[in-house]
Amino acid sequence: MIVTISGTPGAGKSTVAKEIAKKLSLKHYYMGGMIREMAKNQGLTLNEFYAKDKNVDRLIDDRLVKLGQEENNFIVEGRTAFHFIPHSIKIYMDVNLKEGAERIFKDEKERNEKKYNDVDEVLEGIKERLKTETKRYKELYNLDVHDKSKYDFILDTTNLNAEESQKKLINFIRHYNKR
Repeated sequence: MIVTISGTPGAGKSTVAKEIAKKLSLKHYYMGGMIREMAKNQGLTLNEFYAKDKNVDRLIDDRLVKLGQEENNFIVEGRTAFHFIPHSIKIYMDVNLKEGAERIFKDEKERNEKKYNDVDEVLEGIKERLKTETKRYKELYNLDVHDKSKYDFILDTTNLNAEESQKKLINFIRHYNKR
């Protein structure tokens, strides 16, 4: 079983994916984490890294293709994972942008990472990120990663906590596997 998770920033993808992987005894891959690590290793911010190396997306997406061909029993978070591993269970986690911004701001404060000054700044960052990602994936692959018709299950987490989201996704995954 392969589960791919994409969605809106702040929807709880990372939190939920890690827990689902544990509960279902699956490996967990986080493509955004791989990109951040690559940027950090070069002493660059994420934006600087993307500006410097136009092949970042292709490197990550090639990794997704390889994972989908060579491994099984994993969950992977990544914007394009559903596309590059078409035989996966494709999940899209959505959240109201304001709620997503509040979650990201709270999470950064709890981790003592001062990146944003307030929720409105996070919200503007999310809007800009969505705009640039949408354009980038359209140019690279003629792909809209936010087209919900491409997914097997859409979960709006706006009014759900992490545990409720996990339960809904695990129920869906188990039901999907019985088809």
